[in-house]
Amino acid sequence: MFAENKKKKLKFASSVITLIEVLVLPLKEGNNKIVKAYESILTNSKSIDIFDLNTTIARISAKFRAEYSFKTPDAIQLATAVYCSADYFLTNDKRLKAVKEIKVITMDELKT
Repeated sequence: MFAENKKKKLKFASSVITLIEVLVLPLKEGNNKIVKAYESILTNSKSIDIFDLNTTIARISAKFRAEYSFKTPDAIQLATAVYCSADYFLTNDKRLKAVKEIKVITMDELKT
């Protein structure tokens, strides 16, 4: 999948939550080089769109929290994918496959 992305055949979309999550460890370790690299990749890549939280995403997130009991970050990530009409949602968390509003694919499924 990531090889296809390099060939410009796929486009990735994510929430600003992704940036928050990937920056925690390098910030904790004081690794500013990695912080800048992650920020650059996620905010400057032509094949990755990062969406800010808005009222529509918030509403969809609340629905997912109410309906599926997901934690707020997971609900926001899923809602962002639905909001931007993504074809798939890629995750390591098998619990998120409960969502019916978007096709959820786990990393394990990509290996098979």
